[in-house]
Amino acid sequence: MGETDELERTRVNAADDHYCFGCGKNNPFGLHLHFYRLDEDAIWAPFTPLREHEGYVGMIHGGIVTTVLDEVMAWSLYRRNVWAVTARMSVSFKKPVEVGMPTRAIGRVVNDRGRLIEVAGEIRRIEDNLLLAEAAATFARVPESQAVAWRDRYTLPADR
Repeated sequence: MGETDELERTRVNAADDHYCFGCGKNNPFGLHLHFYRLDEDAIWAPFTPLREHEGYVGMIHGGIVTTVLDEVMAWSLYRRNVWAVTARMSVSFKKPVEVGMPTRAIGRVVNDRGRLIEVAGEIRRIEDNLLLAEAAATFARVPESQAVAWRDRYTLPADR
């Protein structure tokens, strides 16, 4: 089994035939993020930003950075079959994320308090693991009927 096969085996969002700006393959303007298991409480996603994601010259717009963090934190929940939405989020921008810079976004569950779940996210430069941005968020579980609908839409039967 090759490295690509092993990576695909750990992919969390294999059902990507939708228009989500963060992870859907059908959105021509989207980020097309793929998420992979890292450990029991965390996932990761590769992200190499494009010129289309630029804010200031050569730097990625903070809204795009925030979107990547929001997505990776959300998928750290979905991979545990917890369906929730962002209730509160705080982002710290440490260093610029540059156009064309390969990065790794990591999302991790910090504390499951029942209806509310605390999660953390970070984006690091792959080259030297330098922390570029980090986030802390609280997600709120959705009603079970919504969770079932989203699980059926955004995951494959084997992932449920």
